[in-house]
Amino acid sequence: MNGGTRLEEAIRGTGAHQPALAAFLTAGFPEMDSFGSLLDRVAQEAEVVEVGVPFTDPMADGVTIQESSRKALESGVTLPWILDTVERVACDTVVLMSYLNPVIAMGLPAFARRAADAGVAGLIVPDLPLEECAPVKAALDDTGIALVQLVTPVTPAERLERLCRLSGGFVYAVTVTGTTGGDAGRTDTMLEYLHRVRNASPVPVLAGFGIRDAMQVRAVSAHADGVIVGSALIEVLERGEDPIAFLRGLRDECEGEKET
Repeated sequence: MNGGTRLEEAIRGTGAHQPALAAFLTAGFPEMDSFGSLLDRVAQEAEVVEVGVPFTDPMADGVTIQESSRKALESGVTLPWILDTVERVACDTVVLMSYLNPVIAMGLPAFARRAADAGVAGLIVPDLPLEECAPVKAALDDTGIALVQLVTPVTPAERLERLCRLSGGFVYAVTVTGTTGGDAGRTDTMLEYLHRVRNASPVPVLAGFGIRDAMQVRAVSAHADGVIVGSALIEVLERGEDPIAFLRGLRDECEGEKET
């Protein structure tokens, strides 16, 4: 089963009773030695685990994820180390979020083969424009890895439809303009935007950027198939709190709320 299908089935498998949850972890943070164990624990709670590849110029990320990336790089985290670690974890819905440079540095075919061998299901590349994604998508297609596309509230309607058609596994619907770590809030405009994305997409829609608490998850869950939680989870790890308790708490109020 290819990565896109695995992701779709995991996300849709939550059914009507609760939204799917994708949890973002910066690879190697807060500690390299314990990251494999953390990844395994989070994978048992979330339908999708998004593993961020640390990068020196993370232009889509806010301060929280930037700082976690800096610490991970200083600890010696590399893309080969990440793939080795992912391979040891029993999770078939890992999605890597990487800027383009680390992927190119490894070489597209070599990266795609190694990532597939490690069990990676999908790849998100925030600095890869639609017009330039063909070589990356071709390399991933050859190994069964889904290329997940991002859309935003300011994406024009025609472009949004193209991105949704080309996205594999799910569509990443950015809920706010700017970088990660803000507050998505709850506005009629944001919810209407998610409704448009869902109508345009043949694959599930996950809403991300600024999702921080159960109230936001509940609001978004009627308009998307699930949520992506990143900066808020990284902050939990920074404080030394239990990430599993935090993730469970995000869905405590959503029982029976998700629409089909």
